[in-house]
Amino acid sequence: MRRSADLLRLADTVLLPGFLGTAAPDWVRRRVAGGLGGVVLFSRNVATLDQLAGLTAVLRADNPGLLVGIDEEAGDVTRLEARTGSSRPGNYALGVVDDEELTERVAADVGRDLRTAGITLDFAPAADVNSNPGNPVIGLRSFGADPALVARHTAAWVRGLQSAGVAACAKHFPGHGDTAVDSHHGVPRLTASRERLAEVELPPFLAAVRAGVRAIMTGHLLVPAYDGERPATLSPRILTGLLRTELGFEGLVVTDGIEMAAVSGAYGLGEASARAVAAGADAVCVGGENADEATADLIRDAIADAVAGGLLPEERLAEAAGRVRAFASTPAPIPPTVAGADGIGLVAARRAVRVTWRDGAAGPAGAAGADRVTGTAGLAGALPLAAAPHVVELAPETNLAIDRGTPWGAGDALTALMPGTTVLRLREQDVRDGLPERALGGAAGRPLVIVVRDAHRHPWQIDLLERMLAARPDGIVVEMGLPGRTDLGAAHIATHGAARVCGQAAAEILTGLRVP
Repeated sequence: MRRSADLLRLADTVLLPGFLGTAAPDWVRRRVAGGLGGVVLFSRNVATLDQLAGLTAVLRADNPGLLVGIDEEAGDVTRLEARTGSSRPGNYALGVVDDEELTERVAADVGRDLRTAGITLDFAPAADVNSNPGNPVIGLRSFGADPALVARHTAAWVRGLQSAGVAACAKHFPGHGDTAVDSHHGVPRLTASRERLAEVELPPFLAAVRAGVRAIMTGHLLVPAYDGERPATLSPRILTGLLRTELGFEGLVVTDGIEMAAVSGAYGLGEASARAVAAGADAVCVGGENADEATADLIRDAIADAVAGGLLPEERLAEAAGRVRAFASTPAPIPPTVAGADGIGLVAARRAVRVTWRDGAAGPAGAAGADRVTGTAGLAGALPLAAAPHVVELAPETNLAIDRGTPWGAGDALTALMPGTTVLRLREQDVRDGLPERALGGAAGRPLVIVVRDAHRHPWQIDLLERMLAARPDGIVVEMGLPGRTDLGAAHIATHGAARVCGQAAAEILTGLRVP
């Protein structure tokens, strides 16, 4: 069988490529007009909501039935607000609060922005149960480690987002939480039995299906209980047998970025894409790192060749293409005209903060309900700060799901509230030769605030933190990642997220504007 025009068009229909720039390149517009199924947008495509709305309007003028997707989880993984930091906390903070109505309102708030910008599919929420605290890629993107809690909030997020007229996409099926490898770089293994999977990993996805989620994203992980040879994205036993047959999902199945090493490393972009469609995926995401027409051509041609070579049945490709077209052409429900939930993200971030004092480290009046741990006495008056502090922020390398240009921390928010605040940011390479003099020197005679992010996963952060607190036991610790130890510092503030609003919530407690 040759690459006929019809076959190439079918192959193009299942592609969701990315591209560079805040305006659509000519090749994208040409492919969209010719029947490309959809596009995936990243932070590199977003300057403002108005600009993004203009971009999607241009694309829809070329193809009114185009699927437009984006990875907007809120919190650490934001595309809409990558330049400023998210105005909404991520999943873990919402799980800490454990108020399903609040989760639904935050998701609806996200959905209003996305709908205004012309987005039809949001690759969220992450339905992974973060049962491995050392997980390098999920962490705060999960609602938590309790399957029942994650299931409740996954369903709430789906309801909230879709109430705004934007399709939700639960990910990363069948669950990426109990893994120790980042699938951007290697092949994670989920070694649980089928019984354990049914108890832990699968309930959030089943809850999403029951909540009417319109799409599910595959995870690039090996699950030997179902398939010991192929990652879930490439496994008919998982995508067709487990997801379609056992869980009864009838919506759109989308792959995670096909260029990720967990799948492309063994097969290459083209064959991995063809195998994913053969396994049961309907749409192939590509373009995180490979955002050009040559890549789109390579994958389209490989899918067509897989049909010709017998790897991919043509009827399976036609089924996938039909599902993409039906998904994109199904009009989203028009939400009722209601006022936006202005500030709901900050409300949620404030409610997610937890403060722990050591014995002898007095908190503000009215804070009797906060946690206390045994420790050094004589640290009265830890909060609120008595003067503008010196802030040391310890910045680890983030995983590739998080835009590395996204600002985070508490220093800027503190500076706005307490002029005279000084901020020093240190990375691992900055401290290889020991604790820099300027780290503690800037805090002489002033309060010291140390901001960390996932300190439990980065020995250099813990080492530096302990050395600084040995010299300054009155230092206050702000943890903006997944909390590990909460007994460090005269006061320990856990924000459960690094979004801009999480930094604001911490700064309000540090300065006494809010009592925890």
